[in-house]
Amino acid sequence: MLHRHVTADLKRFMTTGLLCSTLLTGGAASAAENLRMSTLGPGTSPYIVMNTFATIVNDQVEEYAIQVNATGAATRHAVETAQGRSDFFMSSPNLYHMMATETGPYSEARGVGALAGNLRTVFNFPMGYYHVATFADSGIEGFDDIEGKKVFLGPPGGAAYQTARLYIEGLTGLKPEEDYDVVSLGWDAASQSFQDGHIDVYFNPTLPPSPAISQITLTNEIRLLGIPDDKLEDPALQPLFDRPGYRIGVIPAGAYGDNLVNEGEIRTIGVTVGLVANKDVSEEAVYAMTKAFWEGLEARAAQIPVLKNITLDDVFLDINTPLHAGAERYYREIGLEIPEAALTEK
Repeated sequence: MLHRHVTADLKRFMTTGLLCSTLLTGGAASAAENLRMSTLGPGTSPYIVMNTFATIVNDQVEEYAIQVNATGAATRHAVETAQGRSDFFMSSPNLYHMMATETGPYSEARGVGALAGNLRTVFNFPMGYYHVATFADSGIEGFDDIEGKKVFLGPPGGAAYQTARLYIEGLTGLKPEEDYDVVSLGWDAASQSFQDGHIDVYFNPTLPPSPAISQITLTNEIRLLGIPDDKLEDPALQPLFDRPGYRIGVIPAGAYGDNLVNEGEIRTIGVTVGLVANKDVSEEAVYAMTKAFWEGLEARAAQIPVLKNITLDDVFLDINTPLHAGAERYYREIGLEIPEAALTEK
């Protein structure tokens, strides 16, 4: 039975318009059971991974069809999925931790801690590395130069927004709206706004080569800002890396061709995310979908290079949300050892 009691604080947190959903037909049978998935917008690696999951399911698993909602922030999607208003969403170890402990963006949303118990992992994967992009001729060569600029951190209220804010503050002490202007947009609109020159610094946590960044570099030279050598051990950055699923990652030199002006690799923040379901989605459904996804992923990766980063090696990476019974069944079937942190009864 889903936990559907919501406090007044949580109701205020959840006040929003109707979901704008896109049906991925992909050959799914008309009699198929429809399930809902929420993810970040186009231009992000979770969008690519989760749309691929939906497309494979809609093509290969005739009993089910997935509708994808690619608007809004993951913090809201988590509550919607826990309430049963959505069936799948992009989560992260840190997002689950904040929800379960009612901290961060949930600090004034009393009731979400209990709702977190309704969530189950299908698989984890690397979301990628925080790309902090600026045009090469902008005069911005490091984080200190962000002062006074127009900056897109991520959709307001989302986990990416909070991470980008802490990233800047940890390296420079600069605070949003006091020391730089925050541009409040969704992922897709922000990518276009950056290309149009309305944003000075654009944050996007994504796997290289990111389609969104690659599109920008087709016609523009860009610079990616990273963590300087003398800041790698800076205590001011530790609050970032003390959170579940965060680490230092590397964007390879030349990841975006000649229009990336950086001379070497870029050290930045790497983060783990995952596909998470409501626990009441049937075991049979999640088993069939998980099996179809992993068996069909290689063929999709041949067409979409960024999917080569998604492997069974990372299924349990940083996991702190228990596995869905259907996913656990599949992973045991193929011989994976299930870590204790992934078990439902811990």
